[in-house]
This record gives sequence, C-alpha cells and structure tokens, in this order.
Amino acid sequence: MSKVEVKSLFKEYSGRQVLKGITFSVQKGEFFVLLGPNGSGKTTLLKILDLLEEPTSGEVWLNGEPVDYSSSKERVMLRRRIGMVFQQTVLFNMSVLDNVAYPLKVRGERNFEQKVKSVLELVQLKGFERKNALTLSGGEAQRVAIAQALVTEPELLLLDEPTANLDPKNASIVEEVISHINREKEITIIMTTHNVSQVENLADRVAILDGGRMELLGTFQEIFRSPSPNKNLAMDNIFHGVSRITNEGTSIIDIGDGVHIEAAFKRVGNVTIHVPPEDIILSKYPLISSARNTFEGTITQITDIGHIVRLRVKVMSIKDFIVQVTKRSFNEMQLNIGSKVYIAFKASSVQAN
Repeated sequence: MSKVEVKSLFKEYSGRQVLKGITFSVQKGEFFVLLGPNGSGKTTLLKILDLLEEPTSGEVWLNGEPVDYSSSKERVMLRRRIGMVFQQTVLFNMSVLDNVAYPLKVRGERNFEQKVKSVLELVQLKGFERKNALTLSGGEAQRVAIAQALVTEPELLLLDEPTANLDPKNASIVEEVISHINREKEITIIMTTHNVSQVENLADRVAILDGGRMELLGTFQEIFRSPSPNKNLAMDNIFHGVSRITNEGTSIIDIGDGVHIEAAFKRVGNVTIHVPPEDIILSKYPLISSARNTFEGTITQITDIGHIVRLRVKVMSIKDFIVQVTKRSFNEMQLNIGSKVYIAFKASSVQAN
C-alpha cells in the first residue's frame, strides 16, 4: 500500500467503546509502531486494518481510496495485498513448506517451492521444509508464521506483538527479519508492542494508545527524549480499575479478573495506576516481604537490553506485569520462558494518574 490513512475511527463492542476517534497516516515504506498497555485498543485497530473487523464509524483509506467494508469482494482483494501475523501462532498439521505455501495455493499458484525456500532462508529456517510444523518450538513456529505472511510479497505487513512470547534468540531473529524487509523491500509495517526498546530500535514513528485514544504521535526521540506531561502513558504496568478506601487508609484497586492491587493513596472510583518495573521485586521462591502486593506468575517474555533484562510475568494467567532485573540476577536465578516466579511491590510504589 502506498499509504494507509485512518480517519476518526471508532469501534464499539456491545456498547463499550474500544477505539475513540483514532486518526493517523502511514507512508509507504514506513515502520510504524502502536505502543500501549493491555486493553488500549492496539489489536482491535490491527484487525480493522486487516479488514477482519469493521469500524463502528470512521474511515480507513488504502492507496488513496476509502475501504468499503460492506463489499466482501473488495475486502478479499485488498487482503491479498496485506500480510498479518498474530500474537498467537496457528499452524496446520502439515510440513513447514506446506504451511508457508498455503496462501500461494489458495491463490492458485503452482510453482511455489523456490519462493517458499527463499522466504524460509530469510527467517533462518533453511532445511526445515519437511518438518511437521506442529513439532517446532514457539520461536520457530512464529518465524514460520512470518514466512507465511511474507511469501505473498505483501505491500503492507501487520504484526501483533510478534516477539511477545519468544526467548531472546528468536526475538532477535524476528526483529532482524522485519527490519530487513522494511529496509530492503520497502514493505510498509504497522506493529503493536509493549516493548519500548523495540520501538527505539525499529520504529520510524510511534503512536501511543491508552484507553482507546491516541495520546501521542511522533518519533521515538520526540516522545521519549523530550519533556512531556503525558510521557507516563508510554510506561509499562498501566492498569485501569475501580478503587475503594480500606479501614487502614490505603486503597484497594480492582483491576479485573480477580486481581487486586493495594496503593498508599486514598481514592474512590475509577482510577488509572502505574507500577514502575524497577520497583517490583522478583524471586523464584515465595517472598517474605512487607510489600502489600505479592503475586505468583509465569514468565512469558524475556527482553535483553544490555546489563538489564525485562521480563513479562503473567499473573493468574491473565494480567501481565513487566519486571526489570539486572543481567547478573537473571543469570543467577536461571530464568527462562515458562519459569514460575513470585513478584512483590509496595503500596507506595503504586502511582495514580
């Protein structure tokens, strides 16, 4: 697509507004990143751009023409020019080659083997052609999904947190691949992420979403390297919930799904809170601590950024917390994807926006 334009986009589900007046444009060959906390509307926006969902109101323009979501024929034709990689990889019970070739077969192409081998080499899976896709590791499977999206030579590539559940090695390969195709083939990329360091390394521009609204739009330097009163919107561990005051003079915030966070401030009603990743203590064993907030969780993502390692910890299989530890601590605890851990943070570390 030479250009992607989103104009005053709204999306509702059962009366609940998920997107609230989103407007932006992406130029041909641009690497554009949507950054924001869980529930900010990032994935919904990608599904609308992939023509899988229809906006409640507003417009999407591709190649200078408005998309007619009511025309199934137009949607099919446009989707043939778009590649989409979801966060959760779904592959068929067949060989890697057949999985990657599937979209070409649907289009009626016959001589596709060389094209498939070429794209598998790009994602560093040369020699995997005959392996059953269901026997691959999570990182390998995600690279097959990316190859499947790239084999049709899309003009627009949509990526929904493509490295969220990957170990550092596979995450690095994925970042290298998408950076290469954006640079060398000038494929327009729109990607969602929680990872600020990924934004710095890959994005030409970034849009920060929060609560379904676009709060900031600009380059990484414009947003993160200059003072901004809204800068905290880009931080991790932002949760929305309902607060009540306890008999002890603190607040308990219900952030949904059975997760409650205690805060030192007094607040009643709807509130948005932020827990700095560096304020969270992490251990492989149950913590004996005065911290008011303690949770058991599982590591689902590891991001190595030099002497610091950022971990995504899923609590109660639902809520994600970003925790920051030193490389030394990470190595000493021998942590990996799937490791069970315990996190704790003080009520005084919980900040209200």
